[in-house]
Amino acid sequence: MPSADPALVIAAGLARRYGAVRALDGVDLTLAAGEVLLVLGPNGAGKSTLLRTLAGLLRPTAGTVTVGGRLLASDTHDVRRAIGLLSHQSLLYDELTLLENLVFTARLYGLPDPAARAATALAEQGLAERADDRPRSLSRGMQQRAAIARALIHDPALLLLDEPFTGLDAVAGDRLRALLAMHVTGRRAMVIVTHHASEAWDLATRVGVMVRGRWALEGPRPAGLDDFQQRYNEVARG
Repeated sequence: MPSADPALVIAAGLARRYGAVRALDGVDLTLAAGEVLLVLGPNGAGKSTLLRTLAGLLRPTAGTVTVGGRLLASDTHDVRRAIGLLSHQSLLYDELTLLENLVFTARLYGLPDPAARAATALAEQGLAERADDRPRSLSRGMQQRAAIARALIHDPALLLLDEPFTGLDAVAGDRLRALLAMHVTGRRAMVIVTHHASEAWDLATRVGVMVRGRWALEGPRPAGLDDFQQRYNEVARG
């Protein structure tokens, strides 16, 4: 359940321009700990740009992002440490084993006892027996689980996921949903970008639809997926 504490994430007036193209055009967002925002929209709507801006990988042309009461633009280690990202790429190095990848990540974040933390993170995702394998030897589903282990190793308050179900079969998708549900807590918020609402509908507490860099819809998740899908089709065409 969402926390009654002050908002964990506040984005105000976010804009991102590439020449004359407005990838983001005045986006506001407030999330409390325990909330999961599902972000949908047609291709080119600004979904991934929003996620990369929230992650601090893109600086907004205008607007601010605050995570845990601190401005992301300050670029301090503590602010960055509050964020975990699962992108289209796994961000894992193929020349390293899974354990070596996570030890490297743990060291980047300055975590105590990186080897133990890496082993624990793999075990949490059911990958302890694959610790000595390299990412390229794994199935797509296992690669996603390893990438989630990487994104969560520093226990971030904000978890950002960009199309996490892409390329997964039904079994791997179900396992990923179960893994994500385990990490929905009263001290963490999530933003999940997807093309298909059904992929993470049961996880979501809020749903947003982006069209041309703006929210066409954003608010508490409706009760019915079918009714939402009809509304989505209407606004996405608009």
